[in-house]
Amino acid sequence: MASSLTKDAASTPGPQKTFFGHPRGLATLFMTEMWERFSYYGMRALLPLYLVAPEGLGLDAGTAIAIYSVYMSTVYLLAMPGGWFGDRVWGPRKTTAIAASVIMAGHLVLALPMDATFYIGLLLVAIGSGLLKSNISTMVGHLYNGPSDPRRDGGFTLFYIGINLGAFFAPLAIGTVGQNVNWHLGFGLAALGMGIGLVQFLLGTRHLDAKSSVVPKPLSAAERASTLKKAMIWLLVAVVFYGIVAGSGHYTLKWATNPLMIIGLVVPVIVLLRIKRDKDLTTTEQTKVSGYIWFFVAAAVFWMIYDQGGSTLSIFADSHVNTSVFGWEFPVSWFQSVNPVLVMALAPVAAWLWLYLARSGKEPSTVTKFAAGLVLVGISFFVFLLPLTASGDGKVSPWWIVLIYFCQTVGELCLSPVGLSVTTKMAPAKYSSQMMGVWFLAVTAGDAVTGLLSNNGVNLDTKPMVAVEAIAAVLAGLAIFMYRKRVKELMGDVH
Repeated sequence: MASSLTKDAASTPGPQKTFFGHPRGLATLFMTEMWERFSYYGMRALLPLYLVAPEGLGLDAGTAIAIYSVYMSTVYLLAMPGGWFGDRVWGPRKTTAIAASVIMAGHLVLALPMDATFYIGLLLVAIGSGLLKSNISTMVGHLYNGPSDPRRDGGFTLFYIGINLGAFFAPLAIGTVGQNVNWHLGFGLAALGMGIGLVQFLLGTRHLDAKSSVVPKPLSAAERASTLKKAMIWLLVAVVFYGIVAGSGHYTLKWATNPLMIIGLVVPVIVLLRIKRDKDLTTTEQTKVSGYIWFFVAAAVFWMIYDQGGSTLSIFADSHVNTSVFGWEFPVSWFQSVNPVLVMALAPVAAWLWLYLARSGKEPSTVTKFAAGLVLVGISFFVFLLPLTASGDGKVSPWWIVLIYFCQTVGELCLSPVGLSVTTKMAPAKYSSQMMGVWFLAVTAGDAVTGLLSNNGVNLDTKPMVAVEAIAAVLAGLAIFMYRKRVKELMGDVH
């Protein structure tokens, strides 16, 4: 029914409704992504605080940071199989609808006042987010007449605004309800947000391009049977293994989190090696993959520190930051709205600056922008050392947290959009549709490192460790800048 509606809408004569001059389907995807990000970032803002709260799970900070990092790592790890399901099994539209349903179910499970089901809910949200992430972006691309369509970049910019609108309002609404009323009611509000997004997506599918309902490379019957068989074997191995561990009385949370984080490190290495060793690639493509590895490692270091803004920094703020303004207390989860509002304010400035410098031939190279992103995220943790030192048993100004997020956001604008662009430009033709998933694996690797360290006794909220991370990021940025000529050579005709 949805497929036929899409085709009928596309062929309807007369003037078509638009969304700020863009295809009407962009409004559907804009709202879907906004509500999905509302539910995701709202839950994300509550998660570390709920994990350490006495009335929550009452975990120590190290364990909470590890669980948060595993969750973040898993979301981005599942973006690749999410894209695979869209390409080979359900098609982007159906995969997105199923993903939104899984996310909503996960939030509803989190809303249950039962500790036993908490991790099941978390897993469902991670699976749904991974399924949705690649496919909804693919459908935005379907709305335009190929890469040369002049409206395409503007469409993705509007879509990006939807992401940040959802991320901005989520902590203000879900964070307030969760912290000030009831934790589980906050998770329930996240489910409501995703539910609204799902309903409007289903109602608006008639405005999407017909390609969004097509499975580009459907599995053959033999491939489907083989894939199902392999999946069942691995599931059986996991069930038997963990059954033995639990039956022998040795099971702890680390038996679940450590393997997931090791997978988060191993999978990116395997994927990059497989692409690098592919004999079908030309010499030029092989060289570009070698150059891309530099960007991948740099991005992993960046996200390792950046994503601690929702865990290490949030837990620190909960205990050591003054959240009173003129006698009025605001929930500490509100700090998670700082980054998206800064992104919306600074992204147009960054875009204008790059164009201005380009006109005079002074725009920094991709390598230089990456180096700047790493140095800035390192500086953010040098700034973190100041309130960490000054706090003691007292409270520090909230402006320290805002300054840290400011440094990280400027670094993000130097690295993240450029990383997305360079990924598409340096991708071998054979892997053009898979390389975006490879880019997301950099986030997986960075969060996996954070999780492994925290899960195995390293206190990431201590001054020595914060200093080590800050120095590592700055040195990595300087190293890339020093070797920029070599990296540029590997990039070939990509600039």
